[in-house]
Amino acid sequence: MKLRLTWLLLGGLAVSVASLVAQEAQPLAAPVVKAAPLAAPAVNPLISRIALGSCMKQDRPMPVLRTVREFQPELFVWLGDNIYGDTYDMDVLAAKYARLGRQPDFSTLRAEVPMVATWDDHDYGVNDGGREYSKKEASKEVFLRFWGEPAETARRQRPGIYTSYRFTDPKSKRTLQLIVLDTRTFRSPLVKHTVLSYKNDYRPDASPGNTFLGAEQWAWLEEQLRQPADLRLIASSIQFAHEYNGYESWTNFPNEVEKMVQLIASTRANGVVFLSGDVHWGEISVLKSPVCYPLYDLTASGINTEWDTVEPNRNRLGEACREHHFGLVEIDWSAADPLVSLQVRDGTGRIRVKSAVRLSRLRF
Repeated sequence: MKLRLTWLLLGGLAVSVASLVAQEAQPLAAPVVKAAPLAAPAVNPLISRIALGSCMKQDRPMPVLRTVREFQPELFVWLGDNIYGDTYDMDVLAAKYARLGRQPDFSTLRAEVPMVATWDDHDYGVNDGGREYSKKEASKEVFLRFWGEPAETARRQRPGIYTSYRFTDPKSKRTLQLIVLDTRTFRSPLVKHTVLSYKNDYRPDASPGNTFLGAEQWAWLEEQLRQPADLRLIASSIQFAHEYNGYESWTNFPNEVEKMVQLIASTRANGVVFLSGDVHWGEISVLKSPVCYPLYDLTASGINTEWDTVEPNRNRLGEACREHHFGLVEIDWSAADPLVSLQVRDGTGRIRVKSAVRLSRLRF
């Protein structure tokens, strides 16, 4: 491999980045990987316990993942910032994925539990990045290679990394749909706040033409929402249903939030629940609209990262979890009116935030 002689001065010691890349990018023995579900239109067996998480630094211990294994999830959904890549150098990005692949807690979980993933800014490649990131196509290839995306899938044939999965019981006909969005590849630039009436990094921008998903992904999402399903989990790397707080989220573009709500309403898509990450704390938010049933958003963001403060959120149910944690969705499909339990659990497995909702409450 090519070695770039780039040097950093760290505590008076010269450290070769080229040497680091060379060490981390050494070929791995073929990892033991539990097969991921097949992407739609294929149909997978119905599942009832899904774990989720995000914001995981590849150089830190990951003891939360040991706790995840105790709950024996049938699927793990990675919601982004699965590594902290932050680079325009694809060798460095691949090396950081390789580092994650060698982490014992991650590799053990990967051998036992099927995984699917989307990205957020740090594994995309640049902090708070959107469509302007010049390495998005190259980064996509590194992402798909690490997560074992088959060569023939639609994900490899079109821009972006959005995809979906279907899980159905042939007897009861109950169906779970998992929709995985890409909130990076097509996203318009954000607008920095310039007045004190706004807070933190960004102000809401309702300019026409702003987009998170881009026209093609929006059209695809409409097709997905028109398909029959009892429960639809929409994986978004950033929060959807919370209150604006000045950091990255769907609230940066209020028109896009309204577009999503209107799309769910116009397609009569029952059973939508959002899954999100990014903020380094865990919480459950509910967005209420006169045209739609309550939209729940389970945020699990802090496998081994944390944040100094938790932002106010009038849409939050209960308290936020600042400790390292993971999310869990459990569905009781045996009930006449299935119960969906949304949970944030800490590193000991203790429930820190929970909300349970019947599917009948998520219908038009």
